Amino acid sequence: MIQFEKFDCEVPAFLGKSTKRWIEEVIKSYQKKVGQIHYLFCSDEALLKINQQFLAHDYYTDIITFNKSMNNEIVSGECYISVERVMENAKIVGELFAEELHRVLIHGMLHLIGFGDGNEEEKRQMRSLEQKYLTLRLNN
Repeated sequence: MIQFEKFDCEVPAFLGKSTKRWIEEVIKSYQKKVGQIHYLFCSDEALLKINQQFLAHDYYTDIITFNKSMNNEIVSGECYISVERVMENAKIVGELFAEELHRVLIHGMLHLIGFGDGNEEEKRQMRSLEQKYLTLRLNN
């Protein structure tokens, strides 16, 4: 089950059943099952504290993903998203907030599925997959 939840920021009102179905389609395209997936919306400061505490990183980011899957067949986890950072990044790249947020949502899901972005090749693959699934969302 996919849930959108308030951490210390409101859940954007445009997120709903169609977004959840889209994410579920992405998971199923990898022959995986949907487990417990929580997207938690927070401020820059809250996500910075999580980044410092759990990853020993002292910088702002748009998303932090914690994989909670007990096996490779079921996708489960928590994705903490900084609404402020997504808004700022959307301005920087000249994108609508909703589109940038959907990119971040699927980025987190791709991490839960097992994709990384630790080196340049992984980053290229991640960007390509993000674009593929954003296009799928817009065509449905």
